[in-house]
Amino acid sequence: MRKFLLSTAAVGLIATPALAEVSDGKVKIGILNDQSGVYADFGGKYSYEAARMAVEDFGGKVLDAPIEVVTADHQNKPDIASNIARQWYDTEQVDTIMELTTSSVGLAVQALSQEKKKITVNTGAATTELTGAQCTPYGFHWAYDTHALAVGTGGALVKEGGDSWFFLTADYAFGYSLEEQTGNFVKSQGGTVAGAVRHPLATTDYSSFLLQAQASGAKVIGLANAGMDTQNAIKQAAEFGITAGGQRLAALLFTLAEVHGIGLDAAQGLTLTESFYWNRTPESREFGERFKERTGVMPNMVHAGTYSAVTQYLKAIEAAGTDETEAVAAKMHEMPVDDVFAQGGKVGPNGRLIKDVYLMEVKAPGDVTEDWDYYNVLATIPGDEAFLNPAESGCPLVQ
Repeated sequence: MRKFLLSTAAVGLIATPALAEVSDGKVKIGILNDQSGVYADFGGKYSYEAARMAVEDFGGKVLDAPIEVVTADHQNKPDIASNIARQWYDTEQVDTIMELTTSSVGLAVQALSQEKKKITVNTGAATTELTGAQCTPYGFHWAYDTHALAVGTGGALVKEGGDSWFFLTADYAFGYSLEEQTGNFVKSQGGTVAGAVRHPLATTDYSSFLLQAQASGAKVIGLANAGMDTQNAIKQAAEFGITAGGQRLAALLFTLAEVHGIGLDAAQGLTLTESFYWNRTPESREFGERFKERTGVMPNMVHAGTYSAVTQYLKAIEAAGTDETEAVAAKMHEMPVDDVFAQGGKVGPNGRLIKDVYLMEVKAPGDVTEDWDYYNVLATIPGDEAFLNPAESGCPLVQ
């Protein structure tokens, strides 16, 4: 009988070797972001669909274990986000949390995840602090960051003569980082910063802030905000005749979703930086059309970046032969990233995905020949130029 039991146990181990290496018998991915506020189109439910699409394209299983995706709205509040993340980790067997739009949220959840020894992949947050002073062994930053936006949009406008800037800045970590990174880059190119004014997140009246920017006399007003905040600022700037008066607006974080939301009449001529455009290559076009079929919208860099992050996480589990955090994190640092979002991408020791980004110009309405084809790609910015060298990032993990 003892021999029979031993042999039966051995057969069981041989029959299901993979499931023994997957915690809880499944892999569970959490998409945590803003689904009802100013960033709802920037990421929101569309990032959740991007994650589900990645799981389906992967086959729905990894190491023979099913893959599940859950989502929640953090309302742009770090305390709410942290409570959701803690509950997901402690009672709902969530293995990783991704997207995390809003830098203050991204930093809070990344810190909690280090404590819980869980992987986070930020695709919606922007601050370089995620891979800088507050980096963690299990934290990854995927789609873009404030340094890439500064190099792309800031660099382009300085070259065009926009050598004096005034910033209209969202009053939290993301806005501070974007203002600082862009201001430093402008000054490194010989430009000047005349000043800045900060506004609350999700404000609706920009009149006093825009009047201060207008009075500064700066050639460029840098909008260090995002989502509906940027859309509303641009609309109200038009009402004040700011661009008609000769000043330029720099939408430092503006994506395809916001261009669509504000309309081409208001957005035409804007220079912006994204790390993905659906109509850039045959592969990105095919992905974009499939995404639009299920969501009704074309993907921006946050949506495509979330698809890529989920895919790479599952590839890392497959390569590691387990979903154990240390092993998966090691594989994510080690493996190249080659997919529809990133070609020849690499992950630095600070967790920063380094890939090319693209300088775009929004087309005039008369130049648009098909729905959602809103951009002219002006330049490709190599990843090593767009993103900080890990050795200069301030991350204590980088030797």
